[in-house]
Amino acid sequence: MILEHAVFAITPGSEGKFEAAIDEAKQLLAATEGFRSLTLRRGIEQPSTYLLLIEWDSVEAHMVGFRESDRFPRWRELIGSYFAAPPVVEHFEAPAVTEDGGA
Repeated sequence: MILEHAVFAITPGSEGKFEAAIDEAKQLLAATEGFRSLTLRRGIEQPSTYLLLIEWDSVEAHMVGFRESDRFPRWRELIGSYFAAPPVVEHFEAPAVTEDGGA
C-alpha cells in the first residue's frame, strides 16, 4: 500500500467551496482501480491549508491509473481554481520495521 500526501494552499475565503469541490471530485478517485481511501484535513494554524491523504495499491495506480486517465482533468477542473499555489504531492510507503517483543 502506498500513501499519497498532498498539501493544498487554498485561496483564503474559498475554503468552503474547495471542500465542496473535493466532496464532488472524490468519486473520480473512487472510480480508479487501485484506489483504497481518501482523508482530507484542514490546517488549524493555517486554515487555508489542507492535507489530503489517499491510499493506493501502488504508485502506478495513482500516476498512471488516475493521472493519465480522463478523470484527472475533471479532478483538476473541480478543485484547481481554489489553489493559491501549486500542490505539493509525495508518495510514502511503510518502512521495513520489525518488532520482536524481546528486551
